[in-house]
Amino acid sequence: MPEIKRILVGQSGGPTAAINSSLAGVVAGAREAGAEVVGMRHGIQGFLAGQTVDLGAALPDADALEQLRRTPSSWLGSCRFKLPALDADGAEAFYADAFAKLEAGGYGAVLYIGGNDSMDTIAKLGAWGERAGSPIRFIGVPKTIDNDLVGIDHTPGYGSAARFVATATSELMLDADVYDLKNVLLVEIMGRDAGWLAGSACLAGPDLVLLPEITFDEDALVARVSELLERQNTVVVAMSEGLREADGHLIAEKTVAAGTKVDEFGHLAQLSGPSRYLASVIGGRLGVKTRAVELSTLQRCASHLASQVDLDEAFELGRRGVLATVAGKSVKMSSVKRVGNEPYAVEYELVDVLAVANQVKAVPREWISEDGMSVTEEFRAYVAPLAGALPEHLSAL
Repeated sequence: MPEIKRILVGQSGGPTAAINSSLAGVVAGAREAGAEVVGMRHGIQGFLAGQTVDLGAALPDADALEQLRRTPSSWLGSCRFKLPALDADGAEAFYADAFAKLEAGGYGAVLYIGGNDSMDTIAKLGAWGERAGSPIRFIGVPKTIDNDLVGIDHTPGYGSAARFVATATSELMLDADVYDLKNVLLVEIMGRDAGWLAGSACLAGPDLVLLPEITFDEDALVARVSELLERQNTVVVAMSEGLREADGHLIAEKTVAAGTKVDEFGHLAQLSGPSRYLASVIGGRLGVKTRAVELSTLQRCASHLASQVDLDEAFELGRRGVLATVAGKSVKMSSVKRVGNEPYAVEYELVDVLAVANQVKAVPREWISEDGMSVTEEFRAYVAPLAGALPEHLSAL
């Protein structure tokens, strides 16, 4: 088994408050293994264009790594670049060029930090490498605030985003209730296909929580809000941006601009606005004041509210990803398995990245209330240790 002397690492997809902690873990793991480490600038797309950075020089000591751990966004830069299918036209030339560049750089291992689409990149590179007999090893390091990766209990980035969502929702709830009048607040939360992040608002105690796992019914929502307003002034609805009606269409499609583009993976480039649409509907039908608040990109970059558990686990998953390559593993994803809630405890493991790529982990139906408008205590117990305690000024309320 050839010794790994040089490691390449990249970041891809949307940033999180913990993605740089995983990068710091990769750098620390490489040093532990006695290997050089080089970063891709703007993911695999940047690497193929010759954009790299010497991370040994850029992050020379423990202080630099500690600062990186708490730096928001993707320090190396990101991309959304879909590698061709292995049997697609032009794939042989593409992969031959990519592997020639990897071999010319002397890389024995490639680690890619990202979500579903990034695991697709690792799966394709690994599969091509195995077909070509390449000794280069490929490991995925998980990241996404959506928490929708399969093969892992929870994904780095989620805990910090959940802490921000719960904190912001708590503060918005206090703001919404200052006037003696009937009003409805809709808090729009990221989550294209799964409701894990919207569900984390349960830590703030909103009246309703709407997830994309449940078919959205506009009339049922208006009726429920009307019922709540009969006994209270303020109704707070935490909702996912990915809500869909019975015909499969996104509520967001009612508000996105004509001609909105999709990215290379076929996802709508703009998925915001359903809260504004529903605020208009509720206000018009019930004659009450409404307000829509989109938490937007703050959900993924609010490092001032990062979860310590999230940062620590992200670091360790990056570090262990490197050690896995040193041990000869490839085409795997560094993963975490929960082994206890009281006290909270996890174990680290490797899973087959081919079983992770392009899959979506939905919130279990049994963790959603029977009426589909809230989450259960099981969901709350799941997310609470990941987000950690809310800031003191809120936890005392």
